[in-house]
Amino acid sequence: MFDVRDFGAAGDGLSLDTAAIQRAIDACAMAGGGTVHCGTGTYVTGALFLRDRVTLELEAGATLLASQDPADYPVIHSRWEGVNQETHAPLIGGHQLEDIAIVGRGTIDGQGAAWWQRFQDGTLRYPRPRLISFTDCQKVLIEGVTLMRSPGWTVNPVRCHNVTIDKVTILNPPDSPNTDGINPDSCNNVRISNCHIDVGDDCIAIKSGTEAEDPDRRLPCENITITNCIMIHGHGGVVIGSEMSGGVRNIAISNCIFEGTDRGIRLKSRRGRGGVIEDVRVTNVIMTGALCPFTVNLYYACGAWGNKTVADRQPRAVDAGTPRVRRIHLSHITARDAKLAAGWVWGLPEMPIEGVTLDDVWISMAAEAEPGYPEMADGVEPMQRAGLFVRHVRGLRLRDVEITGQRGPGLLLDDTVE
Repeated sequence: MFDVRDFGAAGDGLSLDTAAIQRAIDACAMAGGGTVHCGTGTYVTGALFLRDRVTLELEAGATLLASQDPADYPVIHSRWEGVNQETHAPLIGGHQLEDIAIVGRGTIDGQGAAWWQRFQDGTLRYPRPRLISFTDCQKVLIEGVTLMRSPGWTVNPVRCHNVTIDKVTILNPPDSPNTDGINPDSCNNVRISNCHIDVGDDCIAIKSGTEAEDPDRRLPCENITITNCIMIHGHGGVVIGSEMSGGVRNIAISNCIFEGTDRGIRLKSRRGRGGVIEDVRVTNVIMTGALCPFTVNLYYACGAWGNKTVADRQPRAVDAGTPRVRRIHLSHITARDAKLAAGWVWGLPEMPIEGVTLDDVWISMAAEAEPGYPEMADGVEPMQRAGLFVRHVRGLRLRDVEITGQRGPGLLLDDTVE
């Protein structure tokens, strides 16, 4: 056990304790591993770098308070939004580590408001720090802690193997920009469970790089379980993409509640991105107040608005950049007070989505709702309390699906084979 106060940390909420905490981490690693302990107090810190076989423990009443000085977050090379580039280092990070953990009942407060303002003003030279991000690590555990006010994405493991995130609370204001909750990126064997996530962007987003990333870094994100989580606000409950050039497969989502998320289950990609999303199973989920409970969008336009290739509704040649989506199964779903549409599934004419199943799904539309766009794509007409819209799908199977309160037909099909 290595107590940070023994290495000079003040924990008074005023002194900068970065160097003292880092000394404790380094001493722990030099001793072969162990636990770095932060007792009750408020520790102001900049970027910290974990080491092999080190557990950072925050006891109840302990807070790591992120420094608001950009100089305390050195610029490093890291994947950000699907591309390897220079970014500010995360508050807690590490590269090519093994047996690392952040645990306890304490709090990590990113004090992100100043970073959000710089982002909105367009004055950032480098992307904002993430709160926690590990790259190319094995056996990662994040358990019990409360994470709040992240400058950017909150938890972002990249190319990590064997990751467990359990009993974590994430609290970012609903209007904070791009403050995703948990974003596994090109990771495998990830277990996310028993978490409470209330954020300003996607609650959980599963990614695997873009077409602009080096091909040898475009590893798949696979074998992911998400269970017993509550997700509030956010643009999506569980989102796959749009960075998916490495592929996403074997995703199991169960026993979750989505409250007021813009979308519930959301898959997104576009021409040029390539990759495949396959074998996604969602069961025992309750949603309330979603704009659209379930969407698959292969015309995703964010970052490519007006691009003629992305927006073209006519068939294009199939190539390595053509995204593929197949075997998406949802069962035992209740969605109350949906606002724009019961669901919105739009494949490509040259590459239809293959195999979509809805089984024991009950969706009620809100009594009143303002018109809006169920997905981000060029040329989409506003919708209001519409039914389930499906286009360019091969193998649509509906069993015990009930949609109530919609305006017009409950099911709208275009170039879809049941």
